[in-house]
Amino acid sequence: MKVKKPARSATQLAVRYLSRRDHAEKELQQKLLARGYELAEVDDAVALCQDYNWLDDARFAERLLGNGIAKGWGLLRIRQEMKFKGIHEEIIRQLFEDDEFDWYEHAREVALKKFGESPMESEKEKARRLRFMQYRGFDLEQIQYALDVDDEY
Repeated sequence: MKVKKPARSATQLAVRYLSRRDHAEKELQQKLLARGYELAEVDDAVALCQDYNWLDDARFAERLLGNGIAKGWGLLRIRQEMKFKGIHEEIIRQLFEDDEFDWYEHAREVALKKFGESPMESEKEKARRLRFMQYRGFDLEQIQYALDVDDEY
C-alpha cells in the first residue's frame, strides 16, 4: 500500500506542531516521519526550525523539569520522561548538574499533600506510601526523609 503524499510540506507541519507546544527534536522527527514525509525532507524541516530557535531540546527539557515538579514528580521520573521524549543524555545531565532544586523538601511536600499528617499505623501502610513515592520518582534517601523513617527497605 502506497502512502499518499501529504498536502503541506514537512516544514509547514513542523511549524504547526511547534506553534501548539514545544517538542523534542526526536519527537518532532517521529511525528513527521509517521505522516509519510521522506527523511531528507524531515531533516531539512527540523534544521530550519532549529535555525530559527523554534526547536530547542534544552528549552524543552527545562519545561519538562518545571512541569514534572508541578505534577509532584521526583528526579528519577522526570529524567525518565525526558529520555522517553528523546532528549539527549548530555542535555539532561547538564540540566540536572546546574539544578539547585531541593528534591528532599519537594518529596516531603508531595508526601504531605498525599498523606497529610496521619501516622503510619502498620507495615502495610508504610509499604503503600513507599510505593507511591517510588512511583513518583523519588529515590530511597528522599523517601526516607519525606516519610520520616530510618529503617532499611
